[in-house]
Amino acid sequence: MNRDRKRVRHPAPQGRRSATGRRVVVAGGGIAGLAAATALAERGAAVELFEREPFLGGRVGGWTTTLPDGTSTGMSRGFHAFFRQYYNLRALLRRADPDLGVLSPVPDYPLVDAHGRTDSFEGLPRTPPWSALAFALRSPTFTARDLLRVDRGMALALLNVRVPGTYEELDHLDAQAFLDRVRFPPAARHLAFDVFSRSFFADPRQLSAAELAVMFHLYFLGSAEGLLFDVANEPFHRLWRPLEDHLTRHGGTVHTGTAVEAIEPGTRFRVHTGSHVAEADAVVLALDVRGLREVVAASPGLGNRDWRARIARLATAPPFLVRRLWLDRPVEATRPAFLATGGLPPLDNISVLNRFDHDAAGWARRSGGSVVELHAYAATGSAEETGRALLARLHELYPETRAATTVADRSEWRADCPLFPPGGFARRPGIETPVEGLVLAGDGIRVDLPVALMERAATTGLAAANRLLAGWGVTGHDLLSVPVRGRVPPLRLLAALRR
Repeated sequence: MNRDRKRVRHPAPQGRRSATGRRVVVAGGGIAGLAAATALAERGAAVELFEREPFLGGRVGGWTTTLPDGTSTGMSRGFHAFFRQYYNLRALLRRADPDLGVLSPVPDYPLVDAHGRTDSFEGLPRTPPWSALAFALRSPTFTARDLLRVDRGMALALLNVRVPGTYEELDHLDAQAFLDRVRFPPAARHLAFDVFSRSFFADPRQLSAAELAVMFHLYFLGSAEGLLFDVANEPFHRLWRPLEDHLTRHGGTVHTGTAVEAIEPGTRFRVHTGSHVAEADAVVLALDVRGLREVVAASPGLGNRDWRARIARLATAPPFLVRRLWLDRPVEATRPAFLATGGLPPLDNISVLNRFDHDAAGWARRSGGSVVELHAYAATGSAEETGRALLARLHELYPETRAATTVADRSEWRADCPLFPPGGFARRPGIETPVEGLVLAGDGIRVDLPVALMERAATTGLAAANRLLAGWGVTGHDLLSVPVRGRVPPLRLLAALRR
């Protein structure tokens, strides 16, 4: 879409046109690794990508599962929202799909709380601050009295986000403490903040207030792309194949089911992958938290003591559960494709997959049923307890499912997302490392731009490639972002006066 005239282009360093003759190993085939590998291969570097899973895409990857009726269908770690301000992720996908035909718009994603109060994003203005103001004015969870009670001085921090300044100002607070200081109405907090903070797979008490503020800027007050998003209409096991083909056409080599285990620095890097050793001029570590910690721990010559300690201290968020149900009857036609919830633990959202996923839609047509996915982020109980509670919430919110027979049931219980705790930003490792030719990428890696989740992964992957290309005197790839500070000048001035 790219309709925001205030989006910011971050020009890449300029230089020669080709990195021919350079060999690079990319460890990790998630979004960050694919972005780095693609950006390097497009500039002529010989790239080898290693991914420990048998599929690409990382946390947005997928595989197939066979249902009791013999159907082979896609399965994944859950629904993902492709917001229109995910500029760098979309640019990556466009390499192989210029029209982004793999994405379909969601007309709305209602937010409902325990009292049945529902907020909607449909029909709102696209441009801040009018988008957020219209959302608040029509929300059943805001009242004039609530708005008068808000601490306007603290609230201005949300209206004048600066990167990295907001981290310096708010990172010592947790998200819940910050919202307490703002005196944000509790009911509105469930819908306007908890839903988004939990998308980081963390309880608001474990999440940095700065991360919450930057996220609010990215989705609400920093972008004029609107508050709606797109979803993948292909199952994730097919989503990344065109990009893999694009990478291989540019000379890249992809090894799935093969993990990088250790790295020896030297005149050239020696990258150990079990029975194989690859030599390279540079290495991109685009791994999840556990994988990064393990590779660094197994590579004693890599980096200095301080850097290694920062890697070792990286933490993962609490576990989450995705439960996907193939039901023998449809849910009501009025149900949205995606429903977010607040104050209804452990449920965070419900997706009716057959409304947008081609595999799920085909199964629903043939069977007369439906495919429903339930998410629980930052789960506090066991997988079994959480799964039972999710089903009870589904029956509560969509009562027609009580009488449905479950044809198939698949669950994914994971605990591998990065945690962004209070006070963690200053020690978060960045893209550059103490080792020349070694760079990091991933959604847990620091980059001083207003990005999050999948967009942070894509951005750090491209930025990591740019860092290597700049070192070789080769032109990199421009990056895009929402504005790096609040977009309304009078509010920026007022916030500066209140600091």
